Amino acid sequence: MNSTDTGVSRHTALYAEHEKLGAFFTDFGGWQMPLKYQSELAEHKAVREAAGMFDLSHMGEVRVSGPQAAEFLDYALVGKLSAVSVGRAKYSLLCNEDGGIIDDLISYRRAEDSYLVVPNAGNAPAVVDALTERAARFDVEVADQSVETSLIAVQGPESEAILLWLVDASQHQDVTELKYYAATDVMLNTNVGPIDVLLARTGYTGEDGFELYLPNAQAAQLWTVLLDAGKEVGLLPAGLAARDSLRLEAGMPLYGNELSLQTSPYAAGLGPVVALTKKEGDFVGRAALEAQKEKGADRKLVGLKGQGRRAARSHYPITVDGTTIGEVSSGALSPTLGYPIAMAYVDVSHAEPGTTVDVDLRGKPQPFDVVKLPFYKRG
Repeated sequence: MNSTDTGVSRHTALYAEHEKLGAFFTDFGGWQMPLKYQSELAEHKAVREAAGMFDLSHMGEVRVSGPQAAEFLDYALVGKLSAVSVGRAKYSLLCNEDGGIIDDLISYRRAEDSYLVVPNAGNAPAVVDALTERAARFDVEVADQSVETSLIAVQGPESEAILLWLVDASQHQDVTELKYYAATDVMLNTNVGPIDVLLARTGYTGEDGFELYLPNAQAAQLWTVLLDAGKEVGLLPAGLAARDSLRLEAGMPLYGNELSLQTSPYAAGLGPVVALTKKEGDFVGRAALEAQKEKGADRKLVGLKGQGRRAARSHYPITVDGTTIGEVSSGALSPTLGYPIAMAYVDVSHAEPGTTVDVDLRGKPQPFDVVKLPFYKRG
């Protein structure tokens, strides 16, 4: 996992719950987070076959509201957030003037004049700073609500059934008809009373699932209730190790691995996220991104499938006939597929699916085939 060493790690509101479950902790983005509980392979399998539950409270939550909220986000982000309907969400990028990626994030439109922007954990302060600075010319308020908000994800084919057990029959339709990349307010029943949550059908695993936003004070109670509700269908608490292997199989980028300030969205395969057709004025990084698109990327993000059994890891060199033509950004032995997979940046001349390259596994070149992403897609 990619982590940021800030010297002192913070704890989420669920830290004590993880301790009770015997979690093994790691620093990630300046937070002490569960790496795994017992077995990362069992946790990975639970998400693919039943359900897994993650504490994602290290992620940021930024409320953007005001008469010009939509116009502001069109300027601040590379996507057209004004075109998002109320109740829906959009994946986008926050870029600097040079077109480098400060963060990839999801924005939920909560009302005509209100959005919830969710940055990655280690990038949250930089995102808040950038949004605050860019808001100066707009009638908008940027409010960092990260410290007071918890986020729990329930992911896997049984996730909908688990949520349905906790909502009144009158709200069953709100859950079952919630579309992918949409969010709604629901009330979950617990043994100490109802808990209001923002329920989003989003995730980072390649499976169906939900992300639940709620106040810190109620997080531990909801965590316990969800664990109890999911026991019958095989839900397991899951840590960052399983989350990383799941997102890798699903071909989803991780900031610090596939994305960075030095990464072009076009090299990362995120060109469609950049709305160069926006007509309502400029957005930050537009000129640089237009130049990047016109020039074309020297390297491209691809998937690699190992011909052998050894896994490639981040930063391992990729060669062809002894010449370095790329570098691995993420790699592992896929628990679902049973063979090594990796995401990597390679020269565009070697990016065509079916091309065979060598990955230098600590001095021993091993053949990998370039394949289309994602490696895994649910049925």
